[in-house]
Amino acid sequence: MRRSLVLVALAATSLVAFAFLIPLALVVKSTAYERALGEAEKQASALIPALVITKKAADIRQAIRSTPYGVQQRMAVHTGVPAGTVGTSHITAADLEEARKLATASTVERPDGISYLQPLATSANGIVIIEAFVPREQLTHGVIGTWWALAGVAIGLVAGSVLVADRLGARAVKATRVLAEGARRMGQGDLSARVPVKGPPELKEVGAAFNAMAERVRHLLAAEREVVADLSHRLRTPLTALLLDADTLGRGPGADRVREAVQGLEREVDEIIKAARSGLEPENATTDASGVVRERLVFWSALADDQERPWTVRGADKPAHVPLARNDLAAALDALLGNVFRYTPEGTRFAVTLVHQADLVALVVEDAGPGIENAERALQRGASGGGSTGLGLDIARRVAESTGGSLHVDRGPLGGARVQLRLRRH
Repeated sequence: MRRSLVLVALAATSLVAFAFLIPLALVVKSTAYERALGEAEKQASALIPALVITKKAADIRQAIRSTPYGVQQRMAVHTGVPAGTVGTSHITAADLEEARKLATASTVERPDGISYLQPLATSANGIVIIEAFVPREQLTHGVIGTWWALAGVAIGLVAGSVLVADRLGARAVKATRVLAEGARRMGQGDLSARVPVKGPPELKEVGAAFNAMAERVRHLLAAEREVVADLSHRLRTPLTALLLDADTLGRGPGADRVREAVQGLEREVDEIIKAARSGLEPENATTDASGVVRERLVFWSALADDQERPWTVRGADKPAHVPLARNDLAAALDALLGNVFRYTPEGTRFAVTLVHQADLVALVVEDAGPGIENAERALQRGASGGGSTGLGLDIARRVAESTGGSLHVDRGPLGGARVQLRLRRH
């Protein structure tokens, strides 16, 4: 924007300068020409008194020498016979004859200048032609210097307008950059981001609107976090009752699994409350995806064994650090594995694979079930064909996108659905 304002000012001022200075330059040239001819007419008129009272060539020559033009050999008097021409002439006989026929003041263009011819009727000499010669450089005397001065004025005006436009543009650009920085901070989760209300009136209005919006967003998110925390806290009562009921089941693999599941659910509720209370401030967390995969498969393997589901894991023996909180990655993996157990028959095989690449880690969960008919619809938040909330794949997708990665759903080698969670390392 700053550059555009400078270019507009440069173009506009240049056009205005040319519109005024070109005619003014022509006027200066014309004025110098008229001034030179006026001086020649004045020099010619100075001889008229002497020509009226005398017809002697010596007296006429003396009168010519008394003028500046005569001293510079630029003056001549053309009388009739016998005196002829007295002084220095710059015209031809044809020019002289033409001037006699006109009987009025005229000029004769020469390569080196202009001759001004003034006819005069005298009783002593008849028709006398007074010639005053003006050199070419005299016709343009002072014109070049004046043109340079006008050019300097034009350059100064253009430079001044460009400087003013640049300062105004810098002010607007500075305010715009401050506004952009505030928006960037807001986008990164800094709810305290505000911008100073300054700059041009329009940007002041935008800055005030941004601050009002940021304050409104802060209040709305705070209220939403409180609602989420309160709702999560209300789950503690049924969870406590469920945990007490699980304790009455006695001992055994089934009872232990139920108690572990209830305890895991209680931990998740605690994490939800903690996350809701903490807000949206980003955490610089790093998690080993291999460790998360091994940990969650320990939990899901018990259920898989009960349902006689063959399963394999590959690539989890090598560290794979990704910029995610451990709970977020675990929630995404649980969502993918939960879909396998929920939407495929018991005894269906599944596999979990970690693919290590230089810039990303791909967490692949695939099964030998019927697959997903409409993968695009399955990725839509809240969309489900099995009566669930439809949030599982969306949770995994948001986790992947938070690292700059993505989530892809297709059909894998086992014949069923294959979900690839691509996590960027940096």
